[in-house]
Amino acid sequence: MSRPRCHPRSHYRAFLTLTTRWADNDAYGHLNNVVYYAFFDTAVNQLLIEAGVLDIASSPVIGLVVETHCNYFSSLKYPQKVEAGVRVAQLGNSSVRYEIGLFAEGSEAAAAQGHFVHVYVDRATQKSVAIPGATRKVLEGLSATQL
Repeated sequence: MSRPRCHPRSHYRAFLTLTTRWADNDAYGHLNNVVYYAFFDTAVNQLLIEAGVLDIASSPVIGLVVETHCNYFSSLKYPQKVEAGVRVAQLGNSSVRYEIGLFAEGSEAAAAQGHFVHVYVDRATQKSVAIPGATRKVLEGLSATQL
């Protein structure tokens, strides 16, 4: 199995700064793997909230994570600021694949990178629906094809 290559910052369209917490470290002195996935989810949802297309409590259409993956290249730990890069790799009718890179503050190489897929559903019925127009516009702005 070949090792994926680590992407540089220029691979991503938007960045957010996240802060590690004391409880994020594991017994080996670095962030537990589950924290990386939480950072992926936080970065994407924070971008959508800040863009005004997601209200966690009341948006009638929401994205559910149906697939996720992470490759690790170097350790992150507490205390450390982490810069999360996000881009949209694929945009379908009702789904979107995000690629996320987690960088130690100021680093050019990702400490970890991965992806997750949101499928958009009606909150009440949990049935798949088309990505709303305003959300699609935000996602198009994060698209890898815009690089």
